[in-house]
Amino acid sequence: MNNAIQRRIADLEQYLPALTAEPDLDAFWNETLAFAKDKPLNGTRQLTETPLGGMEAYRVEYEGFDSTRIHGWFILPKNRSADAKLPCVVLYHGYTGSKGYPEDFAQYAMMGIAAFAVDVRGQGGDTGNLLAQRHGMTRGWLTQNILNKNECYYKAISLDALKALEWAAAQPEVDAGRICAMGGSQGGGLALLAAAMSEVPSIAVAHIPNMCHMDFGILNSSSSLTEAADFLNRFPDKLDDVLRTLSYFDMINLAHRIRIPVLVSVGLKDPVTMPETIYAAYNRIESDKRIEVYPFQGHAVGGDQNRKALEFMRTRFNF
Repeated sequence: MNNAIQRRIADLEQYLPALTAEPDLDAFWNETLAFAKDKPLNGTRQLTETPLGGMEAYRVEYEGFDSTRIHGWFILPKNRSADAKLPCVVLYHGYTGSKGYPEDFAQYAMMGIAAFAVDVRGQGGDTGNLLAQRHGMTRGWLTQNILNKNECYYKAISLDALKALEWAAAQPEVDAGRICAMGGSQGGGLALLAAAMSEVPSIAVAHIPNMCHMDFGILNSSSSLTEAADFLNRFPDKLDDVLRTLSYFDMINLAHRIRIPVLVSVGLKDPVTMPETIYAAYNRIESDKRIEVYPFQGHAVGGDQNRKALEFMRTRFNF
């Protein structure tokens, strides 16, 4: 059968827009990762109460890009052997969201694995943002310092995400060889970036990921990139500068660095993380990869996606 749905998917599978990488992309990330490696976490964890008796929950703080205290929940199954080394999933939320409540991650404790859910700075959680502001912004957070790749919001949240993996790997209950980076939308983009730039995760799950093919997204999508579009409508002379900054964090330019198994999902009716943007990055991933396509889904992560992610982790972690 050759129907419109199959033709649409076939076209997307061949979609390979031109890269937007700057000549110093590798040098930028080598310097950035060297800085991150040497920066201490200064992490803390404190046991907290939860209504669910089958898990332990710890309130966590650590430092990522700067001295901002990033908040998170560390979840463990309660009935585990004292010397158990557990797989761990590190979870990044969508734009404007937060780490939520410890109970939101009970399914991982029921699976017998650890979970570490973190805030993205400045958004809807407990975490503030000490990033100095060098230029005027439009609504939201994305345009903070968007004219400078070394001080921009994307760099800050990227390093915060990488340091979250480092914190998880250092916990005595965690098997550092079985860590999954996972998220949806903004969190999916951070999961892909973590897969590309960190040696910590052994697998990654990126549901409807943002931070992909951002030059296309800024022109066409209804995502957080509309904030950058508003910025450029106000400062039209800054177009090249903004696109240059975004290119350093665009998964279309970083996907080839991924060397671990990756599960990605996409909705063909998604106006936020549009299918073109996701496939533009996915098609450049050279590692073991799989994409789950939902032809009639918009910008959402549903039960089927969640189940497939759990099955992916169970299979890859061999437990």
